Amino acid sequence: MKNIYAEIFTCFAKIGAFTLGGGYAMMPIIQKEVVEKKRWIDEKDFMDVIAISQSAPGILAVNISIFIGYRLKGVRGSIVATLGSILPSFVIILLIAMFFTSYSHNETVIKIFQGIRPAVVALIAVPVVNMARSAKLNLYTGALAAATAAAIIFLHVSPIYILLTVGTVYIAAEYMIRRRGGAGK
Repeated sequence: MKNIYAEIFTCFAKIGAFTLGGGYAMMPIIQKEVVEKKRWIDEKDFMDVIAISQSAPGILAVNISIFIGYRLKGVRGSIVATLGSILPSFVIILLIAMFFTSYSHNETVIKIFQGIRPAVVALIAVPVVNMARSAKLNLYTGALAAATAAAIIFLHVSPIYILLTVGTVYIAAEYMIRRRGGAGK
């Protein structure tokens, strides 16, 4: 019989150890592991976890691991998933910090990091495309996504204000729809 806590830790430790580019680059790998391979949650639930994780303060990948761990095994599961997610990165960053300063001006090291940058951009772009597909955007929601991106990029509007505005409008619209539906009965 498998120890679920060991399985959760190993899953997130593997993701944390072998992903460059931060939380957005980790999303497709987390999705592949927890949705496709382990089948701990389904695609719709994963999209909900991402939405909540992006809205919550903190590091995206850690937030995702907290929610998935909690869903699997409550508070203990969230702690184990979080430790699995952050420990490998912490150790790797600590080692880099200890040794990188003496090699930071080395031409080979500089070229390696210049080569890694485009791959990291691609790793971040993949979850955006996957999320767009999973969200099944229509003309309205696609226009909303484009307008949101434009507001953030060109008008420098804080994503927090956008989330609060869209959430408020959605709640008001749902309230009005339910109120109209209930009035005709």
